[in-house]
Amino acid sequence: MKLKLVLMITIVFCSLTHAQQDPQYSQYMYNMSTVNPAYATYQSGLISTGLLYRRQWTGIEGAPQTANVFGNIPMSEKIELSVNYVNDRIGDAIPVNNNYINVDFAYITKISDQARLSYGLKAGINSFSIDPSGSDVATDPAFADNTSATQLNIGAGLYLFTNNFYAGISSPNLLPSDVDINGIGVAETKTHIYGIAGYVFDFVDEVRLKPSMVVKQVLDSPLTFDLSLNSLIYDTFELGVSYRYTDAFIALAGFNITQNLKIGYSYDFSVSELSGYNNGSHEIVLLYNFDFLKFSNTYTSPRFF
Repeated sequence: MKLKLVLMITIVFCSLTHAQQDPQYSQYMYNMSTVNPAYATYQSGLISTGLLYRRQWTGIEGAPQTANVFGNIPMSEKIELSVNYVNDRIGDAIPVNNNYINVDFAYITKISDQARLSYGLKAGINSFSIDPSGSDVATDPAFADNTSATQLNIGAGLYLFTNNFYAGISSPNLLPSDVDINGIGVAETKTHIYGIAGYVFDFVDEVRLKPSMVVKQVLDSPLTFDLSLNSLIYDTFELGVSYRYTDAFIALAGFNITQNLKIGYSYDFSVSELSGYNNGSHEIVLLYNFDFLKFSNTYTSPRFF
């Protein structure tokens, strides 16, 4: 019984701590506040909201599944709030749930006629829980109670942007911590450091291109990065490709259904050691802008970041 317990815990939590220290997204460009709390849409009168669902490594039982509900709320020209709720689930026999609730505060300063610098702070809680009720370990004393834990989360970031360029550095979780249940270590959270950058330029008539990148450094772990190239065609269709270092090639597509409603999809072609055991990863996002002040009527093309 103990051996089986140890094996199940090892499989679940090695996957959790190695691959999912923070939930990862292929379409991070639609909700960059998950990476940088200083991110600002800088669109007074527009409340940008979204729903995202990611199913990773399809074909592997218990592979990670992530749901994200978010909103960016400009309070004034200098202050913007963002709210994120994330549910990250991994495991089959022993489901492991992480629930993140975070609020970001961004303060925007003007440094030139074109450029703005935003300072961001993140505060929230992470709730970690295990549900062994449907497994053979439910009767083990180690899982008889105390199957949940709650942690404080603090983050910070800087975000520099113009109408066609952005760059930022951040750490959305400054407080490293360990989670254990009755003395059994089950998760380890390490500080993450992110760097992001992107540039939008006109390629040909009715086509804009946006090369972008995100670099992630988890303390005591190898550096990793995503390189992306997205195109916006006739202000309606988005097509793109991305590469996640040693992990996946990614195809991205988006469609502006209306001026304020958008849908996006991505598919990850795995190239990691798990490539022979899964059928790739799917991610879908739905975005909607609540335009209370008819702000979008003053713009001829949608924002591309």
